[in-house]
Amino acid sequence: MSALAGTGLGPIHHVGYVVADLDAALAGLQGAFGVSVAVREVMPEQGVEAVMCESGGGAIELITPLDPEGAIARFMAKRGEGFHHVAFAVPDIEAALEGLAARGVELIDRHGRRGLGGHVVAFLHPRSTLGVLTELIEHGHDPGHAG
Repeated sequence: MSALAGTGLGPIHHVGYVVADLDAALAGLQGAFGVSVAVREVMPEQGVEAVMCESGGGAIELITPLDPEGAIARFMAKRGEGFHHVAFAVPDIEAALEGLAARGVELIDRHGRRGLGGHVVAFLHPRSTLGVLTELIEHGHDPGHAG
């Protein structure tokens, strides 16, 4: 049984990509897939600017570092641009985190915190999720379906 099974996970909410040039990446997605911007926001507490793009029920989050010493800048320096995380919708983030911790999943966030667009989010360590950074995003209210 997967470490994520039985936690009340919903569907994949979005996938996240780190990019060096947010405007160029956004233009590329708009040209290729006709995506629209749901939310664009500078998040100083995380040292990033992010945009949530939607098209046909799918969503892609683009993230660019603003803080050269921040986690996203370090990620890009090590791995370059590209895939960063996958986000799953959950009905209750605190209950999901509690259940995952009880199953031995390594949590980056022990409690939910503010994410893009005002959603409550939390991250699971890649060591516990097949090497992929995994985000949980609570769907209490849905301000523009952003993550």
